[in-house]
Amino acid sequence: MTFHNTKSFQYVISSALSEALLTSEITERPLLVRGEPGTGKTLLAEYIAKTKHIPIFKWHIKSTSSAKEGLYFYDAVSRLNDSRFVDSKMNEKVHNIENYIKLGALGLAFNHDGDSIVLIDEIDKADIEFPNDLLLELDQMEFVIQETSRVVKAKKRPIVIITSNNEKELPDAFLRRCIFHYIEFPGPEHLREIINVHFPGIEDSILETSLKTFYKIRKIDDLRKKPSTSELIDWLSVLLSQGAVLKSLEKIPYLGTLIKNEEDLKNNFGRFTVN
Repeated sequence: MTFHNTKSFQYVISSALSEALLTSEITERPLLVRGEPGTGKTLLAEYIAKTKHIPIFKWHIKSTSSAKEGLYFYDAVSRLNDSRFVDSKMNEKVHNIENYIKLGALGLAFNHDGDSIVLIDEIDKADIEFPNDLLLELDQMEFVIQETSRVVKAKKRPIVIITSNNEKELPDAFLRRCIFHYIEFPGPEHLREIINVHFPGIEDSILETSLKTFYKIRKIDDLRKKPSTSELIDWLSVLLSQGAVLKSLEKIPYLGTLIKNEEDLKNNFGRFTVN
């Protein structure tokens, strides 16, 4: 287990994830990372950028996202608006379509002179055909701007991290081109390391009591939304800032940091106890 720790960023990476990342870099294939929400999938790209001191280009996928958005965008509205002005410099600008081409995350990474990393976050939010629409670009690391016929080719192949919450199955053709890693929910030892990175010097009694309480909640079978690592960190932040002493409390304080569903709260309220 290794970690990166600065005033603004903490991340613990397992040996299995380090191995997957190394495999991705050697094979020059995207690393597809799955796991429960809150297990650090998105932060992995930040971790790489911080440790390697390279720029990161982020592409957060939405249900309406198209593959082209990550490559480039032609701002026809701005061009039409600029064409209304009678000015020689403005006319020169309007006649050059390149002035209205804005590169997306992949385009910016391809155009970057040195090493870089691209984060394609939550790819499973998009339409099922979305991953297939990126196959050529991720394979050949180039694309064509249709409006100008300009080819944008990667000056240096970026590291590509793709995250998925497993909300839908991804196409086999896409999976075949990726290195895959599933981030298992951390066990007690791993979680202790994570907590110690975020809260150096935390008292052993608070650490052990909070872990027991946290895992007790996660073992409740009928919870619709089990608390994640990030929610545990939030809970501990509140506890420590307020000086709460867990051993003296029966009910879990600041429960809203751990339980995010009304039905979970209503159906299991009596089971949310310390230890």
